[in-house]
Amino acid sequence: MNQELLILQFQQQDVQAYEKLYNAYCKSISGVINTIVKDVEVTEEITQDVFLKAWNNAASYSPSKGRFFTWLLNIARNAAIDYTRSKKYKQSQQNQTSDFFVDILETHDDLNSSTNAIGLKEMVEKLGDTCKSLIELLYFKGYTQVEASEELNMPLGTIKTKNKSCIGQLRSVLGV
Repeated sequence: MNQELLILQFQQQDVQAYEKLYNAYCKSISGVINTIVKDVEVTEEITQDVFLKAWNNAASYSPSKGRFFTWLLNIARNAAIDYTRSKKYKQSQQNQTSDFFVDILETHDDLNSSTNAIGLKEMVEKLGDTCKSLIELLYFKGYTQVEASEELNMPLGTIKTKNKSCIGQLRSVLGV
C-alpha cells in the first residue's frame, strides 16, 4: 500500500492504517526510546503512549514539514526525555542494582544496535567524530545542550552552532 495513502487514512482515524503503521515503526521507535530510558517495561509503556499521542494528534502531521517517521520519532524522543526528567524516574534511579550500571558501561560508548535497525547508525558514522559524539549525546541519549556542553567540554554556544552544522551534514548524507 502507498505510504502517503496509509498516512492519510491514519489521519482520518482508520484503525487498520494505525495497525499497519504501528507494526511498521514499533520496533524502531522502541529502540530509540530504550536507548534513552534503558528499561524494557518503561519503553513498552512509552511506545504505547507515543502511538496514542500520534493517533490523537494525527491532524497536526504535515508532509511538507518532514517525513512521517521523523515526526513520530520526535514524539518518541520527547516522551522518553520527559520521562527521564520526571519525579518517578528520578526516584527509581536512587536505588539501582549493580546490573543496571554494568549495562550502562557496556553500551555507553556506541550507538545502540536497536537504533541501527532504522539505519541511523550508518548515516551518523559518515559524519566527523565531533558530530558523531554530539548527535549521540543530544538525540540518542537525551542530553540537553547544556549537559552535552559539559560532557564534551565545549562552550554552550559552540554546541548550538555545531549541532546545527551536524544536522545539516546529516541531511546531506540523507540527500534531503
